[in-house]
Amino acid sequence: MTSFQRATDTSALKLAAMYFSVISLGSPQNSPLPTPSMAGPLQQLPPSAFDAGPFGTLDVNGVLSGMGLWQSNHVPGDNSTHPALSNGQIMLQKTEGWWQFYVQAGAYNVPILGAPFLSTEKTLTNFFGPVPVGYLKITPAKNTSVEIGSLPTLIGAEYTFTFENMNIERGLLWNQEPAVSRGIQLNQTFGKFNASLSWNDGFYSNRYTWLSGALTYASGPHSLEFVAGGNYGRTGYQTAATPVQNNSSIYDVIYTCLKGPWTLQPYFQYTRVPAEPGIGIVGASSTKGGAILISHSFGHGVSLAGRWEYLTSTGSVNLLFGPGSDGLSFTLTPTLQYGGFFVRGDLSWVHAISDAPGSAFGSSGMNTDQPRAIAEIGFLFGDNIAKTH
Repeated sequence: MTSFQRATDTSALKLAAMYFSVISLGSPQNSPLPTPSMAGPLQQLPPSAFDAGPFGTLDVNGVLSGMGLWQSNHVPGDNSTHPALSNGQIMLQKTEGWWQFYVQAGAYNVPILGAPFLSTEKTLTNFFGPVPVGYLKITPAKNTSVEIGSLPTLIGAEYTFTFENMNIERGLLWNQEPAVSRGIQLNQTFGKFNASLSWNDGFYSNRYTWLSGALTYASGPHSLEFVAGGNYGRTGYQTAATPVQNNSSIYDVIYTCLKGPWTLQPYFQYTRVPAEPGIGIVGASSTKGGAILISHSFGHGVSLAGRWEYLTSTGSVNLLFGPGSDGLSFTLTPTLQYGGFFVRGDLSWVHAISDAPGSAFGSSGMNTDQPRAIAEIGFLFGDNIAKTH
């Protein structure tokens, strides 16, 4: 990988310059917005707001961060160390009125446990492009909304981008799920229940044969969510963003407890890829897995998060470390945030079990363990920039 991916960084710097020039016109808001979704421990800042004439009041946030990764037992074509731009993104949104919108644009990296590292430039090219999320939102009634565009998936407990999550790297279970899907989504609130239903293209396939839905019950610090999604058609189309799992069905049960300085989130996942010889899937395969995500705040912007995962697979399709393989992971993430500035690190370990020859780690693919360390440093932008002008 080239040093800090020069082409990507140039684009990110241009976006950052545009961002600074726009928010210098703004006036600060009092509280952070709920979008983009953030599980913590990083806390989004209140946005900078500015008058956009016929568009009304628009809100702007941003994130700029870099990271360095070290790993052992890397696979051929990968390296033991990587510097990268992890985020150079701007979030522009309209949150009032019967029509609203959200646009998230810029550079990003999505490091994934157990998977070879991709440069930021290749991540942009191979995944969701320079505008990964963008949609129009219609609100015909107080508790009803419809979203159309490139949407964050309803499926799973982890979000896509590093700054949104407890840990810098995405997990083994996350890698079985779609991240961004293009389509239409209906949202409805009924008292303590929130329901969403989406028709979309699954794993960013541009083939609109997926249905997904989520039902959440929230009471005080507790919430319980049931999520399901699946491809009612079949497609042989595959890219880095559209793996064989695009033909799967996925089910999640996610419990979340927010109690004082603690966040606890255990969840269970089941996936199934049915046999479809016409597109090269000779036999049905499935995965079952569980994870526990936990975070504790010590005050003064200091926190510690951890993640444990176990995933097992069956069948003839390679869904992990070869057909029929299992995986185990541990991740520990200390974080310090002071205003918009943050610094944090991941210490992670992945262990392959019952792996197929050549499908695990190391130059021969026969090593069953991969430790990693990542350091990330950056800034979250909002009304902190507007106040300096």
